[in-house]
Amino acid sequence: MSLRRRIEKSERFVNAVGRLVLLYLNLVQRTTRWQSEGVDELRAAMAEGPVLLVMWHSRLMMIAHHWPVESGSLSSLHDTSPIARVVGAVHQLSGLRPMKMSAKVSNIVASRTVLKRVKDGVSIGLTADGPRGPALQLKDPPLEWARATGLPIFCYAFSTTRQRRAQSWDRLLIPRPFSKGAYVFARFPKKVPRKPDAAELENLREEIARFIDANTARADAMIDLPHGP
Repeated sequence: MSLRRRIEKSERFVNAVGRLVLLYLNLVQRTTRWQSEGVDELRAAMAEGPVLLVMWHSRLMMIAHHWPVESGSLSSLHDTSPIARVVGAVHQLSGLRPMKMSAKVSNIVASRTVLKRVKDGVSIGLTADGPRGPALQLKDPPLEWARATGLPIFCYAFSTTRQRRAQSWDRLLIPRPFSKGAYVFARFPKKVPRKPDAAELENLREEIARFIDANTARADAMIDLPHGP
């Protein structure tokens, strides 16, 4: 049986793979000399309530290690693909509260669950171009959740000098141990209104995408790397 099929069929196998991935990421976290920006601003915002966290799919690998969980919980939304299920297991093992968004569950039920978590003070995290791309193009869910919840939007990115890129649609950044690294949280300066018109929504889509790009470029620049996806 292929690895993909085993992940699709066995929750126990998903958790086992998640533990192995987490052990590797723990090694990366411990052996990397990290710089950071924006963590204090994020903590200050979380002292007033939950936030909506967005990032490009290519930069999601280290969020469970960089999220300031002592300031508040994060519920990461993910689909049911094999890689997403493994990421969800990593987040669960790291003390976060991942939530599987399944096509078998109605949007109304899923929305109620997410909104209940927000009401309980849990921040929401998701990839802006996930789960399947196109890469670096902001899709509807970040805008929809920002509109529905009224939460402030924060962007996240990380980078490391020692890395490899997966041969995936997003060119996923896989960090290597014993590296220099940087991660950045930045607050998007605008709020998404509850009832934006179509033109306003498209303008916000472009502005948020540019903001995530700039945040990602900043993480690269902090360790003297050219900007990558």
